Amino acid sequence: MSDNTISILDGSTFLVSDPNGDIDAKPDQAHGLFYEDMRHLSKWKLSIHGEPIDVLSTDATEYYYSQHFCVPPTGTIYKNPTISVIRRRLIGDGFVENVTVINHGSEAEEIELRLEVGCDFADIFEVKDALQKKGEFYHELREERLVLGYRRDSFVRETLISSTTPITEGSLNGVTFRMTIQPKSTWTTKLQVTPVTGKTVHRPKFATAAGSAMRRDLKEWFERAPTVTCHPEAVRLYMRSLLDIAALRFRPDSMPDRSLPAAGLPWFMALFGRDSLITSYQMLPFAPELAATTLRALAESQGTKEVELTEEEPGRILHELRFGELTHFRERPQAPYYGASDTTPLFLVLLDEYERWTGDADLVRALEPNARAALQWIDTYGDCDGDSYIEYERKTALGLENQCWKDSWNSILFHDGSLAQSPRATCEIQGYAYDAKMRCARLAREVWQDGALAAKLEEQAADLKRRFNQDFWVADRQFFALALDGAKKKVDSLCSNIGHLLWSGIVDDDKALALRNHLMGPRMFSGWGIRTMAEGEGGYNPIEYHNGTVWPHDCSIIAAGLARYGFRREAADIIAGIFEASLMFRYRLPEVFAGYERTKTRFPVQYPTASLPQAWAAGAPMLGIRTLLGLEPKGEVLTSNPKPVLPAWFGTLSVEGIRGRWGRTTVVAIGDDTARVTMKQIYETTLSRRADLDEEELAA
Repeated sequence: MSDNTISILDGSTFLVSDPNGDIDAKPDQAHGLFYEDMRHLSKWKLSIHGEPIDVLSTDATEYYYSQHFCVPPTGTIYKNPTISVIRRRLIGDGFVENVTVINHGSEAEEIELRLEVGCDFADIFEVKDALQKKGEFYHELREERLVLGYRRDSFVRETLISSTTPITEGSLNGVTFRMTIQPKSTWTTKLQVTPVTGKTVHRPKFATAAGSAMRRDLKEWFERAPTVTCHPEAVRLYMRSLLDIAALRFRPDSMPDRSLPAAGLPWFMALFGRDSLITSYQMLPFAPELAATTLRALAESQGTKEVELTEEEPGRILHELRFGELTHFRERPQAPYYGASDTTPLFLVLLDEYERWTGDADLVRALEPNARAALQWIDTYGDCDGDSYIEYERKTALGLENQCWKDSWNSILFHDGSLAQSPRATCEIQGYAYDAKMRCARLAREVWQDGALAAKLEEQAADLKRRFNQDFWVADRQFFALALDGAKKKVDSLCSNIGHLLWSGIVDDDKALALRNHLMGPRMFSGWGIRTMAEGEGGYNPIEYHNGTVWPHDCSIIAAGLARYGFRREAADIIAGIFEASLMFRYRLPEVFAGYERTKTRFPVQYPTASLPQAWAAGAPMLGIRTLLGLEPKGEVLTSNPKPVLPAWFGTLSVEGIRGRWGRTTVVAIGDDTARVTMKQIYETTLSRRADLDEEELAA
């Protein structure tokens, strides 16, 4: 979301407004109040005497709470207002807003306060694709409440608006309050916005005791998390990321007392298999309970049959779950949708990693049938032509054309920019499958007590690694192909996916150095992070979603992969770049930013529709900290790298209170505390690099 909006959220409920608190959403703009994938307010505008109010300042420190300090316009800089308006709102299953009008003057003021309201009841997909509604709208006054409604056959959604000040003068598109405010006095009212789905009325949490529970939960979230000490700028990013992950948590219906991460605001406030799995992996040293809930929730919804529309298959882990109008009428497949080919092996990767960190063998035993079904999917439905590689090809025109993490339609391109034909076997998914089989071999031997399965999986993994290093290697360019296309032709563009291969361990040792050289070369490393596609490739564009941008989560995985193969300095350079980029995003990493060269732009350039907050972007610094310290569980002990490599400006890095099967422990890496720099110095360093290049260009 852009800097000129204020967002508050709780689970699948979120509200995006202008800084003064107003909402006036365009049909294709994700502003307003959303609940369970539908917009329940598209207009919410406050005015005094018919004039919109101006904002002085806003506060949205707590993710579910915002304050907007406003004044009516005076029409001239020479006259200060005597009236101020404070809007305080708290979200959760709807929202409540306290509106306070203050008369600072020495005379009584006659005030006409008007709240204009409206709702288009747009499904989140209708907002994204600018689609038209098919049902009918209705407005009415019902028991001193304004009711905004929408009906399409049996599908009914309503928004109820009430006030502690009786709504005696209203219309179907708003409410007017008239009052006399004495000098140095205030007037206040509490507005309550309640979503209704079908016949269920969802009371806002802050109209119940659940609001206090939310406050306690956030306090406990920070108390449970480890304490990180290092350069103050890095600590600020850590704290901001912790808050963003807390904000993006939601509770599955089957586990109301547990939470897992949604993907990101505004488009992805739902259960996303890939995003929830990777975020939970990133957060293991900091909030391991997220992984447990993610694994349970995804196991509950694991595929059991073949369904063409949703691409469900036995053993397959879902991609996305939605509840809006379009999924209700089967006009979109996300109810749930299974069209992702990496979620199933990633489920197995997280299952093993979770047990390594927590020692929770009971969960691994409980999910053994799910793990076996996932392994069976990899070998059968995932490998549709029997060549031992996972391929994908959508089964419905409503599904995703690409079912890897780079899931935009044009992300799998040859070096010349032409589109690869389906089915496609992307390289990183083969790495995930290799890792999943190696990890499940350990679980089979140590937890499930099935030595035969362990031996079979190890044999399969070894064969997959051997064949992959032959079949995907582009010898003349010295990197792995992005994919094999439908004709088994190597898709020969240089992309960041090769870094995921290092993370999985599928790369032969004699090829790792070549990958490092590509990843850290000027075509891929922008100075802020690794580009998704190398500069100079036919499809490269620094502002194309998956073909040249920089994704923080992608960078964190690549850094972990480089460290796995011993390239710790290079890993530290990538992590430093991401941390430094965050300073210029106000310590909040977006989903994605542009891939421009750092020395050319001097600051990281925003991507226009990036989600913010976004879960695996917020998890990137967490995996970065783990990688810098080399944190690895070894039995009942948490080990770390005896000779860690830190960014020069980090100083000493300490993480205190890391939870795991060892209880709690502290890890410290000694850095150069005298080399600490400020954000200003980091920025000036970039400027000086740019100045050197400017001199070279002028001389040329």
